[in-house]
Amino acid sequence: MRARHGSWSFVLLMLLLLIWINVSRAQNARGSTTHSLEPAQPPTKVPSNVILVKGAWSGSSDSSTPVPESGAVSGGVYTNEYFGLRYALPNGWAETYQGPPPSDNGRYVLAQIQQASTTPAQLLITAQDLFFSDARIHDAIQWAAYEKDNLQSDYKLELPITQMTIAGRPFSFFSYWSPVAQLHWYVLGTEIRCHTLEFVFSGRDTRALENLVQQMNKMSLPVDGSALTGASGTSFPLCIKDYAESQQLLRRVDPILTEHKFNAVPVRMIIDTHGRIKHIHFLSAFPDQQKAITDALKQWKFQPYLDHGRPTEVETGVMFGRGETGQAEQGTSTVN
Repeated sequence: MRARHGSWSFVLLMLLLLIWINVSRAQNARGSTTHSLEPAQPPTKVPSNVILVKGAWSGSSDSSTPVPESGAVSGGVYTNEYFGLRYALPNGWAETYQGPPPSDNGRYVLAQIQQASTTPAQLLITAQDLFFSDARIHDAIQWAAYEKDNLQSDYKLELPITQMTIAGRPFSFFSYWSPVAQLHWYVLGTEIRCHTLEFVFSGRDTRALENLVQQMNKMSLPVDGSALTGASGTSFPLCIKDYAESQQLLRRVDPILTEHKFNAVPVRMIIDTHGRIKHIHFLSAFPDQQKAITDALKQWKFQPYLDHGRPTEVETGVMFGRGETGQAEQGTSTVN
């Protein structure tokens, strides 16, 4: 059915407004190092006669393999199987906000947890995918330095970066504060599966924040080491950056996209012990892109990776992006 010119102009205007809102949310998720203590605002009702078009979103090839954004709070415990994390919330704390989908540079807002009291404090759990970070970050130490060096001018460094051990894992820690708002932020980060997993406590009472950091020792995390094992005892794949650019890739088929899209498409994948891709995780992609890339990746073949002579599963990432309609979408990995 063909709409009249005036109605179609109204629809386009509303779509542009929705796109602007989504872009603003994504930029806030990926770029901000400060976090409000205000609860999330109620959702805005979509006006009538507006056509909603699904944009780029996260997705995966199966529902049984954990992904970073699948963590959740249940029974007062935040559990994230992807990171092997189990964190019992402090007494009187509850989840107040579920974050947006991951950004196309691999920034996740995993959970926002808040204390219900007259002097509220807040915990924000985030993750940064080190495969796709715009900041060229390689580990949690560099990530802490990057965040410290990029504080806004009205925030002041309170405690310098130090290294500490929490729940058996190495963490980078620093804190900053706002002299105007009289708020303090305690930032702690560790590296798991080529992600920086970050805990950000904020509030006005520094002694209470220090106690919250000490209570983190009660949570369950994978033990430190190259062979990571989750809290359930399940071994994680070996995380290797740029693995799809190595000589291990024996056969590559590029996806054919049928529509013009100019977005980057970050893809994480797990390669099994036979060299086949067993799991695909799209951080941000349109539905047609997910299908085309999945069809292509199913045909990829790797030389099985040997760890001390034993075939081992590998987790790696590939960035596709900005191809032409009807042509192969060129990724970051190539075969000579």
